[in-house]
Amino acid sequence: MSLALAATIYSASAQVRQTSAAPSSAAAVAANPQVAFGVLPGRWVRPDGGYVISIKAVDAGGKLDASYANPSPLPFYTAKVTRNGGALKLFFELRAGGYNGSTYTLNYDAASDQLKGVYYQAVARQKFDVVFVRAK
Repeated sequence: MSLALAATIYSASAQVRQTSAAPSSAAAVAANPQVAFGVLPGRWVRPDGGYVISIKAVDAGGKLDASYANPSPLPFYTAKVTRNGGALKLFFELRAGGYNGSTYTLNYDAASDQLKGVYYQAVARQKFDVVFVRAK
């Protein structure tokens, strides 16, 4: 087989793989909210402090069965996810343990498999950009 023929066959097979690949996570999110919500369960860690959001399940209405640890466990007063087009937006509110209404407003970034957004520390009235990574 000639080198040119081998290169042509390789190029053609690469194009077939690209066109037959599964849709991106963002496309899956837009196509089916149940599948989209299914990417969220897991243990999410904030690398800058070890804070943890654990998501056990998501119901069809977007209610999250979730908990928080800093490092001791605290219950969320509110934990929900909504879909805005292809984007998943998560909202968590803490009222226990001196948090007094502190919130996380996060977006699921399918490309990096991260939760990114803002933490509002209600007691100090300050906002912080935060990222949570999925614990492996």
